[in-house]
Amino acid sequence: MSYSDFTLRRVKQDFNLTIVEETTFLTSIESQQPSPFLADFLEKYLPLALALNTEKARSEMLICPILLELKDIFPQKISLFSGNDFTVDQSVGLNGVCDFLISRSPEQLFIDAPAVVVVEAKKEDLNGGLGQCVAEMIAAQRFNEQNNQSVPTIFGTVTTGDRWKFLKLESNTVTIGLLEYNLPPVEQVLGILVNFVAH
Repeated sequence: MSYSDFTLRRVKQDFNLTIVEETTFLTSIESQQPSPFLADFLEKYLPLALALNTEKARSEMLICPILLELKDIFPQKISLFSGNDFTVDQSVGLNGVCDFLISRSPEQLFIDAPAVVVVEAKKEDLNGGLGQCVAEMIAAQRFNEQNNQSVPTIFGTVTTGDRWKFLKLESNTVTIGLLEYNLPPVEQVLGILVNFVAH
């Protein structure tokens, strides 16, 4: 097994999780104004990404620029990984590649704890990516514990690039925000991601 094999039902059963569904757990989040570069980039390339409509195009043209902006907001404080192997415990299926992973470590040559946000890219079906995202969040939680860098909350998002759904993992409870956040505008999604990193 690997992350991509997990459904939400399977990950709940395998890791004895409590699933809480809320409209949103994101309250009092301040919007974050994008840089002129990001605003111009998304205005120019969002239509192309949607027209191409592949997971790769959406990742490269929508998700990655937003996460790079996040890295600029926290200079020398976080690291961003894309398509890296993140095998934590192969015996229980916590192995494979994360689309994107953010750590609160400035170390960029390898993934260092604490991992705080996982981003799962999907072409269309957000709910279909929830199980995989939760499995990657559990892996991040265990990775941090193994490296003596535990954090109380691991955040996750499943996104098509223009639609975002957010999750959090605290102990063995996963809260899934049912509300989808759409681009444009980018300010709300960027504000949520900034809050996750600063949390």
